[in-house]
Order: sequence, then structure tokens, then C-alpha cells
Amino acid sequence: FCAGADVSWMSRTIHYSEADNLRDANAAAHMFTTIDRLPVPLIARVHGAALGGGAGLAAVCDIVVAEEEAMFAFTEVKLGIVPAMISPFVVAKIGSSAARELFLTARLIAAARARDIGVVHAVVASPLLDETVAASVGDVLAAGPEATAAAKALIRHVSPPPHGDVHALTARTIAARRVSAEGQEG
Repeated sequence: FCAGADVSWMSRTIHYSEADNLRDANAAAHMFTTIDRLPVPLIARVHGAALGGGAGLAAVCDIVVAEEEAMFAFTEVKLGIVPAMISPFVVAKIGSSAARELFLTARLIAAARARDIGVVHAVVASPLLDETVAASVGDVLAAGPEATAAAKALIRHVSPPPHGDVHALTARTIAARRVSAEGQEG
């Protein structure tokens, strides 16, 4: 599915200024926010691994269908960084208890566990993956597009808001971790 950020590119961010790192981090945070706020449903078809930012991409999707062999992890701490930009979306989806375990350990979890904590909605055998995704697409297409967009907006507005300006906080956090000695070692 997605292994997250390009680690070789990320290692070069040590040569970026703090302002350059912050600009890049803000762009990534903006990307996740934009995906989250799409007025149309976004359906993920997860085959293989969803790691780091890839698991974050799954978290901003409305419907996630994963094959049984798919694996998920928030691997950032193993690299000396943190899952900053994806954290508001992941925590909203899985809650702080599961986030504490998975963000702090970078533990690899199976698709069934990802379903149990709310990242994934359906886990199917690999031969049924496309059929299950197609069924979700059919369900979405059978609904009124304006009502669907209104329902997505409603969910965002009635969900508990994150504390403070998380966009700025997450961008500053990852920018600082990228250039830290531990982040560069990772």
C-alpha cells in the first residue's frame, strides 16, 4: 500500500534550514488535512504494508478495505522521529489508548487488529479484495452525492476537536525531529 516517507530523502533534511523543514512539514500536514476534508468518500484498498505515513493515509480514508495479510505500523519512533502530521487523524480514528501503544512501540499489527482498533473497516482474503472495494464504491455511488458530502462535513464538525492548533504543533514537531541527532541516526 504505502511504506511512508522516503527515508533516503528524509535523511537529507538535515541539510535543510529549520525554515525549509518547517515549510516541508507544513506542506505534508496540509496534504493530510486536504485529503481528510475531501467532500467525496475516499476508499483505501490496502494490499501489503501500510507503514508510517502510509498508515496515516489509511487513517484519513473514509472506508478502508484490507487484505488479511496486510500489516500496519506507526514506525516513526524507530527512525528517531514521531508520527506528527498524521497524529490528529490517527488519534481521531483509533483513540489515544491504541495510539499510545502503537506510536510508542512502532509495533507491526495485522489487518485484523487494525480493524479492531478502527483503522480498517473490512478485512478480506486477497482474492476478495477488489470485489469488496467495488461493493463499497457501489454503496457510495448509490447515495446522494450532496448528502454524502454533507454527512462527511457533519462528522468533522460533531467530532471532538483536537486541542489547540495541531497543524502548527505537528509541523514544528516533525521539523525539529528530522534535524535532531537521533532523527538523523534513525
